[in-house]
Amino acid sequence: MDPKPTTRSTLRNTEKTLLADSANRYIHMATTDNTRRTYRAAIRSFERWGGRLPTQPATLAAYLSDQAVALNPRTLDVYLTALGRWHQTQGLRDPARDPGVRKTLEGIRRVHGRPKRQARALRLEHIAVFLQTLQQQPDSLKKHRDWALLQVGFFGAFRRSELVTIEVEDLSWEPEGLVVTLPRSKTDPHGEGLKRALPRGNGPVCPVSALENWLKRAGIHEGPVFRAVNRWDRLQPQALSGGSVNRILKALGETCDLDFVPTLSSHSFRRGLSTAAAREKVDFAQIKRQGGWKHDGAVRGYIEEGQQFTDNAASTLLAKVASLIEGSD
Repeated sequence: MDPKPTTRSTLRNTEKTLLADSANRYIHMATTDNTRRTYRAAIRSFERWGGRLPTQPATLAAYLSDQAVALNPRTLDVYLTALGRWHQTQGLRDPARDPGVRKTLEGIRRVHGRPKRQARALRLEHIAVFLQTLQQQPDSLKKHRDWALLQVGFFGAFRRSELVTIEVEDLSWEPEGLVVTLPRSKTDPHGEGLKRALPRGNGPVCPVSALENWLKRAGIHEGPVFRAVNRWDRLQPQALSGGSVNRILKALGETCDLDFVPTLSSHSFRRGLSTAAAREKVDFAQIKRQGGWKHDGAVRGYIEEGQQFTDNAASTLLAKVASLIEGSD
């Protein structure tokens, strides 16, 4: 049988299909991998509860109420956003915007809300203990990787998602130090490129020489910078996962007998750099630039934390009362 002749109408339909597929692909790429994983988790949670998509505001409010004890209010807020976004992408009315649903979530926050557990900020003395501990360990690839990871992560104030995606091609070596160009970041989802400068240090504490040494010993000339090392101390081709960075930091904390290991995570790098810099009275703009923060609010919070004892109204009063007691003797 002869094939049907291609008509102008068929070509137009094919072109529309290709354009629609292309648009859907770009819509998919408009969200990060982490966001898509969170959205999938939200849908699974809702469907396990018995919900079906699309849904109605009353069902969504019932889901929130039933999960109020099991799930943190912040998690419910994220899940609600995800379920709402599903409806939006389907061209449907968003039930998450319903006033009754929003009121239900507000009530849950008031009843079950609790402070968010934050990652412990690493102090300079913690970094020193970590490095001293690594120095005492037998020579290995893992030791040199962790030595570089610790210094680059802390002094660069990197997010873990940034650390694990750095590639050799992103590194620019300068006489004064190293410039890392992040192809994508939480604050740069469109890939315009954020630059993070790491100056050279004196003595053993130098993130630049630590990274140079790691790349040389591991024989890494392209691709991921921070890679997995197996139990036989052999380099693996794949980059470290974000979870691996947390595990490395916690394991090091346990080796050093730190009493706050459960609150250690890769975010301890960012909090640590900013609070340590604040204690040393480093300029606000310098702290903000090094961490790549876009908004002042987060930076100010870290600075306040770092200076909560040095810039404390009670300090002057304590000294005053002490002098009054001494004067009455």
